[in-house]
Amino acid sequence: MATVSGTELDPAAEAWLRRVLPSEGGRGGGRGIIAAEPLGGGYRNENIRLVTDGGSYVLRRYLRGDAARTCAIEAALAPRLAAAGVPAAEVIAADPEGSAAGLPLLLARHVPGVMVSEAVARDPAAAAGIGAAAGRALAAIGAVTFPGGGAFTGPDLVPSPEALPASLPEFLESCLRAGNAAGALSPAETGRLRTLAAAADPLARSVGGARQLVHSDYNGKNLLAVGGDGRWSISAVLDWEFAFSGSPLTDIGNMLRFRACQPPGFADGLIAGYRDAGGQLPERWREISEALDLYALADFLTRPPDHRYFGKAVAALKDRLVRDAPS
Repeated sequence: MATVSGTELDPAAEAWLRRVLPSEGGRGGGRGIIAAEPLGGGYRNENIRLVTDGGSYVLRRYLRGDAARTCAIEAALAPRLAAAGVPAAEVIAADPEGSAAGLPLLLARHVPGVMVSEAVARDPAAAAGIGAAAGRALAAIGAVTFPGGGAFTGPDLVPSPEALPASLPEFLESCLRAGNAAGALSPAETGRLRTLAAAADPLARSVGGARQLVHSDYNGKNLLAVGGDGRWSISAVLDWEFAFSGSPLTDIGNMLRFRACQPPGFADGLIAGYRDAGGQLPERWREISEALDLYALADFLTRPPDHRYFGKAVAALKDRLVRDAPS
């Protein structure tokens, strides 16, 4: 393996990079890797920033799950995002089948910016402006539509309704059976959670006919922001591995899941930016978004108890049970 700045690049991956890295500036540049460093984030994949004599890129190595399908879908989505004006990294090349290095690879241009979660932590006074930028980006995502709702099963991006989870109560039951909830929730809490899912199911079903692009992991760690002259914008929305066709309220529910911990103004800024950019919100949008977010929270119960989001999901669910308890 070749080591560049402490990061190992196996020979097969390095050979693939040298074939696909673009030559820029008429110097044959871009093919000489000067530095490589791991980037934070990513549970199912590994991201490595590459600096070459022709530019800066990110190599994405898919390690878990249905890696070939995920890589192919992310590569196929890239031109659709660019055409719709969605801020996203340009994909240079992809090898979903792992024919070059034994595992799927994707190469994209590196996009400058700071994670939204870090930006609002550093400058809480700018939270409303950063939230508005995230809202505008979300409206652009929702402008991408498909013939119907469903999960993407391959690079043709044809949504499959059958690949989406069942009703909320059914999905919750499957997560309770497969997960570790028994060690984190009392029998009484589990019972109240079933009641909550049953009550929320009609709200979730009310947007069942939606067919807009959904990121499905839309939160501060997957958005890069840049600021200048008092105005913030999103430079890139990262990690499209969970994308599907459905309702943008899924992404709103994700982003506002922990709004109590967000600086004042962020949530209002998000919604204002979304509406100003043409995003439509139905009546009871907040309740619907919270109902849709129960799918994600239930899914986290299938993770190991030491997973970084298991405890957060349990805490969020307990907060919901307290907040929504009959008075």
